[in-house]
Amino acid sequence: MRTGALLVLASAAAFGVMPIFGKLSFEAGVGVATLLFVRFAIAAPILWGAVVAKRLTVPRNRGTVARAFLLGAVGYATQAGLYFLALQHMDASVLSMILYSYPALVTVAAIALRRESASRRRLTALVVASGGLVLVLAGAGVGSLSLAGCAFGAGAALTYATYILVSDGVTKALDPLLLSALVISGAAVTFGLVAGGLGMLDFGFDSIGWLWIALTAVISTVAAVVLFFSGMSRVGPSTAAILSTVEPPVTVCLVFLTFGEALGLVQLLGAAAVVGAAIIVNLPSRVVTA
Repeated sequence: MRTGALLVLASAAAFGVMPIFGKLSFEAGVGVATLLFVRFAIAAPILWGAVVAKRLTVPRNRGTVARAFLLGAVGYATQAGLYFLALQHMDASVLSMILYSYPALVTVAAIALRRESASRRRLTALVVASGGLVLVLAGAGVGSLSLAGCAFGAGAALTYATYILVSDGVTKALDPLLLSALVISGAAVTFGLVAGGLGMLDFGFDSIGWLWIALTAVISTVAAVVLFFSGMSRVGPSTAAILSTVEPPVTVCLVFLTFGEALGLVQLLGAAAVVGAAIIVNLPSRVVTA
C-alpha cells in the first residue's frame, strides 16, 4: 500500500512540474505546436517499448483500438493544445487551479447524463470547487488576468472533462499502458499532420529548448503515466485520485521557486477549496452495516 501511494505521489509531482518545463520551453523560443508534436513524438515510442516489454497484445476489436486512438487524436490533442496556449498567457499557478476544476465539471456532466446521482457529497464538492475557482481568479485581480488565457484554460478543463467521460468505456476494455500508448500516438499524429500541414512546426529555437521538451516527454508524459497506473494498481482508483490532488500544490510551489509566481492569500484559500473538492468527490462511499 505504501509503495503504491508513493508511486501515485511521484506521478502527481511529475505532472505538476510540466508547466515549468513548458514555460522554460517558451523562453527558449519553442512554439506550442512544435513543443507538443515533439513531446508526443518522443513519448509514443517509449510507451510502445513498454507495451512490448510487458508483452501486451493489441485486442482484435479494431473499433476499441480506433476509439482509443481517436481519443488521443481529437480529445487529448485538443486539451493539450488549449492548456499550453493558456500557459503562454497566464501564470502557471493560476492555470493549474483552473484546469483542476475538471473533477467538478465531470461531476456536473455525469449527473446531467444520469450516469451518477446528485448526492449531497457531489453537490457539496461542486459548490466548494466553484467557490474556490472564483477566489483563485478574483485574487489574481480582474485587470491582471488575460481573457485569452482564461478562455484557453477553461477550454482545456472542459475538453479534459469531456475526454474523461467519453473514454470511460474504452478504459475498461484496454490495458492502461496500451491505452496510453494509443492515446499519445493519436496526439502525435494530430500535431504532426495539422501543425506540419499548416507550417506551424519551427525548429529554429535555442538548443536548450530540446532539453525542456525532452523532459516534458520523459518526465511529465511517460513517467507520470506509468507511475500513476503502477500506483493505482496497488491502491485502487479512489485512493489514487485523492493522492493525485497534490499535483496543483506541487505546481504552485515549483512555479514560485522557479519563476517567483506566487498565489495571494485569497488565491491560496481558493486553491485549497479546489483541491478539497477533488478529495470530497473521490472519497469512497461510507458502507453502513447493521
